[in-house]
Amino acid sequence: MTDAPADADARRAVEPVICYPNDSLPRPDLDLYRAARASARKTDEVLVPPREGRCFEVKAGQVFRISSVEGPQVGDLNLHNLHDLSERFFSGKTRALHGTHVTTGERLWSNLPYLRPIATIIEDTLGWYGIDQFGGSVHDVIGTRCDPYTGNLLAGDHYHHCCHSNMTRALADHTGLPLHDAEMLVHDVLNVFMCTGFTRDTGQYFMKASPVRPGDYLEFFAEIDLLGNLSACPGGDCSSEHSSDTATCHPLLVEIFTPAEGALGDWTSPSVNGYDRSHGR
Repeated sequence: MTDAPADADARRAVEPVICYPNDSLPRPDLDLYRAARASARKTDEVLVPPREGRCFEVKAGQVFRISSVEGPQVGDLNLHNLHDLSERFFSGKTRALHGTHVTTGERLWSNLPYLRPIATIIEDTLGWYGIDQFGGSVHDVIGTRCDPYTGNLLAGDHYHHCCHSNMTRALADHTGLPLHDAEMLVHDVLNVFMCTGFTRDTGQYFMKASPVRPGDYLEFFAEIDLLGNLSACPGGDCSSEHSSDTATCHPLLVEIFTPAEGALGDWTSPSVNGYDRSHGR
């Protein structure tokens, strides 16, 4: 540890500046989305077994809901453009635009060079949780997904039912891609229902028991045609272990709802980002 300079307190006292003020972001029409949702009928569902992953497809203008159905359980979510898997959820930019955790009215954004909203959260039954006294909150975009490589690095084991592997198998099974090709498309996640934050003293990423209970859900409006990939994390409610065959785990339910004909009026999917991609050349 180096000695603090004489002006250390003054340097620490500099007020922060928001990196990406989001007042100018295009605002989702939640009233329209919710009205369309009210007219919608359920057209599909996928049950994700404990410690496994499953893919699902959602068309632009449909709504998908992720629900806790048997007990406290967190899930790791990937989203891809259904027609171009190279366009996928960008957790880093979503975090930069909305914060470390997301809730109703906030959007999931896709990677560069597309950078457009691909899903909008329209309902969150855990929206009441806020930020607790430890700095924890739910639905984070800071965690990376549990994976076998970190497990091998830290413990020397070969655990195959972590979320990275679950989603790799699910994507390979759904698309027919070879396992290794599918793995290269698995990306950082939205940690659905997971309660996380950073410790105040060491700045380390922490998890704690999720407040989710059966009947809780997170509901999204699909802005584009999507391929979803959801893993029911082997950590269960992540109260103690992250990748484990001993943690109590439960399934997660994905339901797809299709609005009535004409319910969205003249709504259209957002276009890809308008930057000309000349990069100064």
